[in-house]
Amino acid sequence: MDNGATQLRRRVEYTHKFNAHKGRHGWLRLTPAYSVKIVEEIIARYQGQLNVLDPFCGTGTTALVAMNYGHHASTLDINPFLVWLARAKTARYSNASLEAACQAGESALALALNEAISPVKAPPIHNIARWWSDEPLRFLIHLKAAINQVASDERAADLLNVAFCRALIRLSNASFNHQSMSFKNPPDNLALFNCGETFLDDLQFVLNSAIQNPVGTASVLQGDAKHMLSACGENFDLVITSPPYANRMSYIRELRPYMYWMGYLSDKRDAGNLDWKSIGGTWGVATSRLATWQPNREHWIPDRLASALKSIASDDNHSGRLLSNYVSKYFADISAHLDGLRSTLNGGARVHYIIGNSSFYGVLVPTERIYAEMLTKYGFKDVSARPVRKRNSKKELVEYEVVATWPARRRLARNSR
Repeated sequence: MDNGATQLRRRVEYTHKFNAHKGRHGWLRLTPAYSVKIVEEIIARYQGQLNVLDPFCGTGTTALVAMNYGHHASTLDINPFLVWLARAKTARYSNASLEAACQAGESALALALNEAISPVKAPPIHNIARWWSDEPLRFLIHLKAAINQVASDERAADLLNVAFCRALIRLSNASFNHQSMSFKNPPDNLALFNCGETFLDDLQFVLNSAIQNPVGTASVLQGDAKHMLSACGENFDLVITSPPYANRMSYIRELRPYMYWMGYLSDKRDAGNLDWKSIGGTWGVATSRLATWQPNREHWIPDRLASALKSIASDDNHSGRLLSNYVSKYFADISAHLDGLRSTLNGGARVHYIIGNSSFYGVLVPTERIYAEMLTKYGFKDVSARPVRKRNSKKELVEYEVVATWPARRRLARNSR
């Protein structure tokens, strides 16, 4: 497989920048972003009504695109915040719920600006003063309390809380309004009135995009992609997904401001424990646990991967053994996922994985080839990998689409391994 990296472009339309103004897809950004455009292009290749699966939900991109094409979609994630967000993005909103959200938003804002309500406690984020200056933090703790009080309609509450999440990042000191970046110097004149204008602007953006209801249906489940048998209760014709990459990007770290404010995290140990359960997570206690992690003999390791692991673990590389364990665990988890995925597929089902390769100490981990070998090992046919775009980092880092077919008339029993 020639990766074709030397001829690739960065393809901005396959990044978060394409999603930002695509209605509900632009509600909240998650990095690395999963492009709406590439999902639309894949779904457009198929005809007829399909049962679509995304076992790595993220912000619900695949499910929402599939719904917009009239399909049924199921998606799951281990992260409860992402499950909530995807359910909000794929929900149907009546005119009554939209009007209730508009009125509740105005009421909540008035309560917050007048401080006519007891505020919630500021979330226990480490060094919170680095994130928010005094006035924005004061506004946010009153606004969250007000939303909790006035939003009695569940759908309206979801819309208000999405707008709240947008506002809390825009009112933060995070550079580029993105939670994984560095911090900027706060403005000197950010008064409560300016904070209120930010929230109103975000609420209007959310309401405007909530008007257009998708035509298909979706189920958003909380579950672990490593255990597909217990996570899904149906079978699928098409899988479109983008798993975490083997690059130490922690979704928990990415999402921690939202998760603390929305009550999905209470301390850093909770964050580390959830990251350890996630594929590719290495934040907090997850990192220390890697030192003693051992692979399960049931998980197949291709020779190509074994060679890369040995090179990464070289004594010449600081923390090489730890990072070798990280890469090994990542692919062990993906192996468990692919093994279990088979029992959820109808004969002839097609799978599309959008993934990126990795590099550690100059050792290239050819993720696309390892995925292809694993899919072949687990009985998939017509396996191929093609480069999609060059990523905005090291020249050798590329995003790929790995495609395979589950054989027709072949279906594993749901109670098998």
